Amino acid sequence: MIDGKVIKYKDNVDTDVIIPARYLNTSDPKELASHCMEDLDSKFSEKAKEKSIIVAGKNFGCGSSREHAPIAIKASGIGCVIAESFARIFFRNSINIGLPIMECAEAARDIENNDKVSVDVTTGIINNITKGKTYKAAAFPEFMQKIIDSDGLINYVKKEVSNR
Repeated sequence: MIDGKVIKYKDNVDTDVIIPARYLNTSDPKELASHCMEDLDSKFSEKAKEKSIIVAGKNFGCGSSREHAPIAIKASGIGCVIAESFARIFFRNSINIGLPIMECAEAARDIENNDKVSVDVTTGIINNITKGKTYKAAAFPEFMQKIIDSDGLINYVKKEVSNR
């Protein structure tokens, strides 16, 4: 179960906003986190320390295919991203690094900034504690859930290889 306070964004938040290109000279998650969303939301790092959940509109993570974007979000302390839709490459990169993301149009439209939300990524149930509402996103297939539970694809593969 992931719970936290919501940081809300609109449609088309692209990877250049999530982690500006001028910081792509590092792959250190902590360094990336320190610059995450800074051009869009100068207080993001401060807000993310509160064990937050990002909620956004359509096409979250559009733009370049940089894996740095979900790494920066995850390293910022964000437990989950809920959006109406995700750019496909961002979706894949998020799963590959173990960042839980949920597509749920109703939740994305209804949940507001600073609402308290809990997410069960194994069932797809999203609870807006502030409003007393429940939403249902599609649960991940078992193999994707195993990747998320392993904290990313590399850890999942290592675990699978060591079990043989």
